[in-house]
Amino acid sequence: WEMAFLLIGALGFVWMGVWVFAYKEPRKNPRVNEAELAYIEQDGIGEDNPECDASSKCSEPEVGVFQAFTFRQTWAVIFGRFLPDSVWWFLLFWAPAFISNVYGYPTDSTEGMLAIFTIYLISMLSLGGSYLPTFFINRNRVNPYKGRMHAMLIFALFPLLGMLVMPLGQMSMWYPVVIIGIMAAAHQSWSANVYNVVSDMFPKSVVATVTGAAGLASGLGSFTSNYGAGKLFKYATDTDMQFLGFSGENAGYMIVFLIASVAYLVSWIVMKVLVPRYKLVELKKR
Repeated sequence: WEMAFLLIGALGFVWMGVWVFAYKEPRKNPRVNEAELAYIEQDGIGEDNPECDASSKCSEPEVGVFQAFTFRQTWAVIFGRFLPDSVWWFLLFWAPAFISNVYGYPTDSTEGMLAIFTIYLISMLSLGGSYLPTFFINRNRVNPYKGRMHAMLIFALFPLLGMLVMPLGQMSMWYPVVIIGIMAAAHQSWSANVYNVVSDMFPKSVVATVTGAAGLASGLGSFTSNYGAGKLFKYATDTDMQFLGFSGENAGYMIVFLIASVAYLVSWIVMKVLVPRYKLVELKKR
């Protein structure tokens, strides 16, 4: 296992070298058009704005940690991370145990390793998820937030397949494996867009604060889902719990997958209620 960390760490240095060589500031990047540049610099602050430099008084907006929580946009991002990330980390931590406990294939078996590999292989479909908001923006001429929310609604529908994990799993292990992979891909696409929702609605100086608050919500959600799932599975096994035709630990999995399947749609609805339309947060300047 040590070699896995060494190889991934080495790849990180390779990527850092590529990034340093390939990255150009938006104002100096020939691939950034005028509309994109205007959107990036819409708050008038940043290293790419020629009117702002280290010696000027082009100051950033003031915002404290607690003040960030007074904005509906902050809570929209928090709810966009809390439930979805709890599902993501449940899938990562419990998928090997699910395959082992329900189907009898431990993670060191050929079938178990192939199942996990398949889940991660399918999750790579998320690489195309970042393009969908751009498609809506260019086709419908909508603002980035609206285009992103359209895309996230589509991503929120795919996890509904999670309702079929246990029923179809009675026929073959590969049905749950494929569905879990699709859910993982949908999450990655959702997650990439939730991160960008922050920069859609907040000035640069606030992005780190709001992202950190959302990260805290993500951690709390992940802890809750994994701890709660463990308690539920133990209770279901000890009491031989019955639920929708499943018994024992399988009944517990059925409950968890039902919750996971609707988590993204619930999060999208909450985000839409909190921020029904695009509005950039405006803060006082120093």
